[in-house]
Amino acid sequence: MLRRFWLLFAQAVTVLLALLFIVVTLKPQWLQHQGQFGKQLASPIVALREVAPGSGSGPAMTSYADAAQKAMPAVVNVFSGKAGATPPNPHAKDPLFRYFFGNPKNQQQQQQQPEDETATNLGSGVIVSPEGYILTNEHVVDGADEIEVALADGRRTNAKVIGVDPETDLAVLKINMTSLPTITLGRMDQVRVGDVVLAIGNPFGVGQTVTMGIISALGRNHLGINTFENFIQTDAPINPGNSGGALVDAHGNLLGINTAIYSRSGGSLGIGFAIPVSTARSVLESIITTGSVTRGWIGVEPQDITPAIAESFGLEQRGTIVAGVLQGGPADKAGIKPGDVITKFNGRPMSDSDALVVAIRSQAPGDVVTLTVRTGDKERTVKMTLQASSD
Repeated sequence: MLRRFWLLFAQAVTVLLALLFIVVTLKPQWLQHQGQFGKQLASPIVALREVAPGSGSGPAMTSYADAAQKAMPAVVNVFSGKAGATPPNPHAKDPLFRYFFGNPKNQQQQQQQPEDETATNLGSGVIVSPEGYILTNEHVVDGADEIEVALADGRRTNAKVIGVDPETDLAVLKINMTSLPTITLGRMDQVRVGDVVLAIGNPFGVGQTVTMGIISALGRNHLGINTFENFIQTDAPINPGNSGGALVDAHGNLLGINTAIYSRSGGSLGIGFAIPVSTARSVLESIITTGSVTRGWIGVEPQDITPAIAESFGLEQRGTIVAGVLQGGPADKAGIKPGDVITKFNGRPMSDSDALVVAIRSQAPGDVVTLTVRTGDKERTVKMTLQASSD
């Protein structure tokens, strides 16, 4: 009798364990609220951290919608062309194609269309004041007889060119409208490589578009795009039609005017360039005040210190050497001589002659500047008042 009872007990336990194994394997949630034993069986193999509901993902993720909505109303589409011309395909006529997509100026001259097929340029612009002043690229409006501006709210109007500055590829337009949205200007002294930026414009004529990236580099020059180069480099996608559009920070403040991209195919490769807001503001104020841009000048001919020059004159390969001094100019009056090396401008190190030219020409005539000059083994600091550039 006892033997039979034990056999039944063993069979019952075996069946219960089998059922428990099946439940734990296939339906562990059935045991989650069935006491401590069930909780232990249903617990994960390793401890994992899981985000709390409603945080870190989904709708609560970081968004730049506020920045975009703040800046987008002030970014406009700019259409420019010859009076009476029939607009061709705007994709192929965007200035970025003509300037930076493998069509040098000499090829452009050879490929000009007949007079009855004059090109229409498509670009963007940024409203910077309630009076209707708009910043855009000079190449967007270059040679145009008619300029039309389309606002983000659907309004359209003709624009007048107030002035242009080919050296920086900037132009100032003006429209006569009321209740204009304006953009807030940012500060370049607070900008760092790695900051998030948004590029706003009208790429390929599809309509206003926002793309995102970061600032890849600051102070880019030696690109051969403009005479005056001090670009912000960004990987925010910039495409044809974005010329003259806004590059804004994560708060919607203007940091630059989108100008060019590096591309072999005509599309963005993640290397775009924008004119810094500091340069754009200086050009804007000068054009509004005088109708043109007058830059500072010290009367020297700077030259890069090449390895050969450094070896011949026993110089450090740092700074820029003065190859010539104009008699009676600011540098001449300050005692600068040919062969001197300018190492700093207003306390900033000068790496080459281009950096010195950009630094000087970013100042206005009448500004007092400080140069650090090395003659032989001696270094001194000189001050001078800039004169107006003669070119």
